[in-house]
Amino acid sequence: MTERGRTVDAATTGGGSRAAHGKKAQVAATAHRAAGGGRGRATAPGTPAAAGAPAAGAPVSERLLAAASRLFAEKGFALTSVQEIVEHAGVTKGAMYHYFSSKDDLLQQIYTRLLALQSVRLVAIADDTGRPVRERLHAAAADVVVSTIEHLDDAQVSWRSMHMLPPDRLAEVRGDRRRFHERFRMLIEQGQADGSLRSDVSADLVAHQFFGGVHHLGSWYHADGELTPESIGQAFADLLLRGLEGS
Repeated sequence: MTERGRTVDAATTGGGSRAAHGKKAQVAATAHRAAGGGRGRATAPGTPAAAGAPAAGAPVSERLLAAASRLFAEKGFALTSVQEIVEHAGVTKGAMYHYFSSKDDLLQQIYTRLLALQSVRLVAIADDTGRPVRERLHAAAADVVVSTIEHLDDAQVSWRSMHMLPPDRLAEVRGDRRRFHERFRMLIEQGQADGSLRSDVSADLVAHQFFGGVHHLGSWYHADGELTPESIGQAFADLLLRGLEGS
């Protein structure tokens, strides 16, 4: 895919209850931050780890997740060791195991924190029934693109490595993702039901096509070009709505 200034070639150990508590706290904190709708520039593929890392004074759990996300994106989940993660985060293994039970736990939470953020924002947009459904669908589609680009390391790690989770964790992740996609699809179905969107195509197929495009953002997007995350989000949303216009 070609965009001026943006194109690149297309690409257990213990922890117990403390780790479980850390997981719940991390998800809750993510949802709280998501409700504020914060924005930030995406980290380009190949950017040094420090560029996308939280400040030294950030909570230990955030530093660990940032380090793991960057290393998993650069080296891959399987080739990244726990020792490398804690060194990049500037903490000890003991500190890591206070918050996360294993490397698998870090991988799952990298996905969970992005999905939690996107889910909070999607629900807020979808439930704003004072706006026409077409407008809500456009806003939701644009936001998915923007939030994905803003957290591109997390997104790429999720797409590339989530299948490496143990079966029970993978089932949990897939369930969360399915519920998110269903909420997005419901907006399409609402528009089809009220006649504002064409109904001769499957809403499920439309959603799959849209998210397929989102999942490929990491293969070509760079943060140092002319297109902003917002302009790309608007373009994706425009294309989605135009494909659903009546003939």
